[in-house]
Amino acid sequence: MKNCFFPSRPVLVLLLLLIITPVLPGQTYIIPLQGDIEPFRLVYLRRSIEKASDASRIIFDINTFGGRVDTALQITTLIGSLRDVETIAFISAGAEKLGVSWSAGALISFSAKKIYMAQGTSMGAAAPVYQSSEGMEMAPEKTVSAVRGQMAALAEKNGYPEAAALGMVDMDVIVREVTIDGRVQLIQDSQLDSLKKKAEQENRSFETGPIISGAGKLLTLTAGHMEKYGISRGTVANREELIALFGLKEEDVIVMEESRADKLVALITGSVVTSLLIMIGLVAVYLEISSPGFGFPGTVAIIVFSIVFLGGALMGTMDSLELLLFILGVILLAVEVFLIPGFGVTGIMGLILISAGLILSRQDFIIPDFEWQIDVFLRNLMVVMAALVGSGGLIALIMAFFPRLPLFNRLILTSPVDMNQEIIPQKETKQKEMTGTALTDLRPAGKARFGTEVLPVESDGEYIPAGEKVRVLEQSGNRIKVERI
Repeated sequence: MKNCFFPSRPVLVLLLLLIITPVLPGQTYIIPLQGDIEPFRLVYLRRSIEKASDASRIIFDINTFGGRVDTALQITTLIGSLRDVETIAFISAGAEKLGVSWSAGALISFSAKKIYMAQGTSMGAAAPVYQSSEGMEMAPEKTVSAVRGQMAALAEKNGYPEAAALGMVDMDVIVREVTIDGRVQLIQDSQLDSLKKKAEQENRSFETGPIISGAGKLLTLTAGHMEKYGISRGTVANREELIALFGLKEEDVIVMEESRADKLVALITGSVVTSLLIMIGLVAVYLEISSPGFGFPGTVAIIVFSIVFLGGALMGTMDSLELLLFILGVILLAVEVFLIPGFGVTGIMGLILISAGLILSRQDFIIPDFEWQIDVFLRNLMVVMAALVGSGGLIALIMAFFPRLPLFNRLILTSPVDMNQEIIPQKETKQKEMTGTALTDLRPAGKARFGTEVLPVESDGEYIPAGEKVRVLEQSGNRIKVERI
């Protein structure tokens, strides 16, 4: 007779799996975070974390003097969102490394659950600054307060001394060393009396130590001091020694590196390349709307602006609003060219909307609220304005010289007449007799009929619709300039 209380073999296997699975170790990953904290770093970091989906531990190898505050805040949010992963900030040293985690780097380090540092490294000086006409300046209190609050929240979440976090951000915070029951720690100098009184009431030993960071200074700590005050979990010689602390060998760890795709994102989101792409795109838009139908310039414009907006989407700053503003701006420009003579309010509004869409695609806010956001906005504005000025210059060159070249004649000179129709060479005619009718819209180039002859012409910049009477102003070789009668 079977024992009804004895589980069957499949049940035993299932129970065994349930017991073993939770204790199976996850993978350890190392994600280097080197150099300035720029938006493309966020793209690289997000992609690397997604690849490390089976990680139980991620070590962020940090070496940076700082960078953009908005990107640093986004990175801290990303690292802080890793719930079931042990996150470690490691400040490493080496011949080609900075050996520091300053400014935005300190903010990112405090977002990790543990901090380890290599010998000879340092961390601190996390106060936000911005670029002004007089150089780098400290951000106003509103911005400092926001970053100070974030640093304090990270310190509270991950068990770091709040005084150290505040001292790295705020120059008004005085940081002092004290020893309570033999444990050395950092406190705000303003807390000294209350903590001393509390220690006496609890019959605990209390020793007042020196001021570590005085008024008007930002706190920066070496690796030794970080360990002494309980911020760092330990000081090691190199990455291999850190790995050994976790009972691992180098071959047991997966090191993530920047791929070609990451380097491409860094390239296309850079200010210089972005400005160049926008300039090429705007010129292509002009060539496309200057000729009927859809051709090569339109294809170029779509490709170029797709790359620009793709860069914004990868950085997490692109939304439907930016694309809508850009498309509406292009439509207004087309209306100005096709329906309204000259260039007026509609065209200007089109350029403004195009510029607004391109600027907003490079930032995650609409109206700047903090000083660092104003700094980001001004940099994006300069990128777009440089592209507008450059494209304006190129368009002026196209209007002045390219109609003479056969290649660009095919781009901007078109006619509704039969393309197989023979164009009669120009004959010697007195200028007063050279009057005719525009066969195509002249904006400024097109075709006009003079008697039985159909000739390529261009206006002096004025828009002349098809059907209007024109008169020759100037003739130079095969180039004929006309005006409306």
